[in-house]
Amino acid sequence: MKYLQFTQYVYLFFAAYLIYDGITKVNDPSLGSPWLSFMIAALAVFMFFFRRKFARKFEDRNKKV
Repeated sequence: MKYLQFTQYVYLFFAAYLIYDGITKVNDPSLGSPWLSFMIAALAVFMFFFRRKFARKFEDRNKKV
């Protein structure tokens, strides 16, 4: 279960990539609309914090038992 501590950072990696993609699309309008990239990046950041909070709850529950 140690790998679950590191998988939450994958969401941050994807968020950074999607923000880069969105900025690229803002600078070159022929590539399309950047809003989908920004929305998915926001979702990835939310998922990072959600998974982090859930992992901490899981650890705390195991420590009490």
